[in-house]
Amino acid sequence: MALAQRADPDYVDQLLYQWQRERPDLDPFPMGIIARISRAAHLLEKAQDIVFASFGLHRGGFDVLAALRRAGAPFCLSPTALYNSLLISSGAMTHRLDGLSKAGLIERVPAPHDGRSLLVKLTNSGLATIDAAITAHLDAEVELVACLTKQDQEFLQDVLRKLLLAHGDRPHAIDSLGDDTT
Repeated sequence: MALAQRADPDYVDQLLYQWQRERPDLDPFPMGIIARISRAAHLLEKAQDIVFASFGLHRGGFDVLAALRRAGAPFCLSPTALYNSLLISSGAMTHRLDGLSKAGLIERVPAPHDGRSLLVKLTNSGLATIDAAITAHLDAEVELVACLTKQDQEFLQDVLRKLLLAHGDRPHAIDSLGDDTT
């Protein structure tokens, strides 16, 4: 359906209309899917960042605290397990850990099986912060998807899961006691 025919065009409809006008030989339909996923991610992340900031966190710090919390008691992972689970470099992880350590939200503790290795552990303050932040985060996410029916939400989850799996997004094990000295 062309932009002029839509009662409620979005930004991507405008782009698609322009491409149809300028390059009628191309079918920009897939561009609409990818552009909408990208724009939705950007807009939703901006809204989430407001929640994180209310707890003195940036997205990266929230991700680290959430990974530690999801690991379960004693809320401890190796730095390698953390950066592998968050798909970031060891340098980026070190930077995040330094900031969280200075804020008193995590501590580095000796690994029980190897005194040369360190593990990252939530402090009591870190545990309280992530528990409050995840509650607020989920409340905000409920509001962010409230424009969709429950059926739409389930359909969207299924379709996006299918897209991610087709491009290799698979779960992986997180070893809480990996060998490293970060």
